[in-house]
Amino acid sequence: MNFELSDEQQQLADSVRKYLTANYGFEQRQAVIASVNGQSDAVWRAFSEMGLTAIALPEADGGFGGGAMDLLAVMEACGEALVVEPLLDNIALGGRLVARAGNAAQRAAVLPGLIDGSATLAFAYLEPGRRYELAPETTTARKSGDGWVLDGAKSVVVGAASATRLIVSARTDAGASLFIVDPRTAGVSLNPSRAVDGLRVADVTLVGVALGADALLGTVGGAMPHVDEAVDFATALQCSDAIGAMRHANEATLEYTKTRKQFGVPIASFQVLQHRMVEMLICFEQARSMAVLAASKVDAGGDANARRRAVSAAKVKIADAARQISQESVQLHGGMGMTEELKVSHTFRRLTMIGQRFGDADHHLERYATLD
Repeated sequence: MNFELSDEQQQLADSVRKYLTANYGFEQRQAVIASVNGQSDAVWRAFSEMGLTAIALPEADGGFGGGAMDLLAVMEACGEALVVEPLLDNIALGGRLVARAGNAAQRAAVLPGLIDGSATLAFAYLEPGRRYELAPETTTARKSGDGWVLDGAKSVVVGAASATRLIVSARTDAGASLFIVDPRTAGVSLNPSRAVDGLRVADVTLVGVALGADALLGTVGGAMPHVDEAVDFATALQCSDAIGAMRHANEATLEYTKTRKQFGVPIASFQVLQHRMVEMLICFEQARSMAVLAASKVDAGGDANARRRAVSAAKVKIADAARQISQESVQLHGGMGMTEELKVSHTFRRLTMIGQRFGDADHHLERYATLD
């Protein structure tokens, strides 16, 4: 497997990292989190101007026809900076579902706005009490004349409060289906909150939400193959996000141990701490290898089970590495490692959330075991 980036991928990653270094420092990030919207419109415009929202979209829809490998280093840079703008949810979930399942009219209505940054999407699929289950059960859609009526609830929808459109999964008589919903539609209510890692999320309630026939995304009952593929794509990108966060945790911890002194010498000179930091580095490199494998498999297409195996294997390793590296980085920083003023404590929270989102290690071990 080729672990090297192409010249174009490296140039894009360097541009993103340079922008984030100049405009998304730790204090700037803290200000964004504390703002009303919890994300920066200026940063989002910059992302769209750099083409990040278009990379994974088909060329026929105005995108660049790229894949997870093209976004690998971009997501690493976002993870390193702990970006809270929902880039992953827009390009890997909402945008991918519209591009894969939508008809020509739906793609023309939604994707140009996503590409130029004027529109944002949020995928509402998780339901209360049904942890990690992708298929909708309690959210239902029934026919009403030529249109549909949605009822139900969705939990922890990332970016929902600021989204111009929601992509909602619902159970119909024919099976799981997807619908494009304007969050301002009568019967839609949002209860926004902030996750522990700073991301803005919302619980969405749907009561008698009347939709037109054109709200149906794809075919009736045909949602699950698209949902399964999009969530695997998003999981692979999230693994890369975790790699960036882990890299920062390792570098910050190494730098701290070189400057923190006990008994008149830097604690980095203590052999027991050297062993722990070496284990952190080995863990990081193993996780990065699995993240690259997952990205390559979701781009390869073809065998869906091969994709699922690679993604689940990567998520298991990423979840374990995220726990080990985040906990070690905090412990080696001592008490200050848990303070609000230190970025490593926020990295700990980011990695903790990544270990849970899209399924924890136990969930993916079980999924891996059931695949042929």
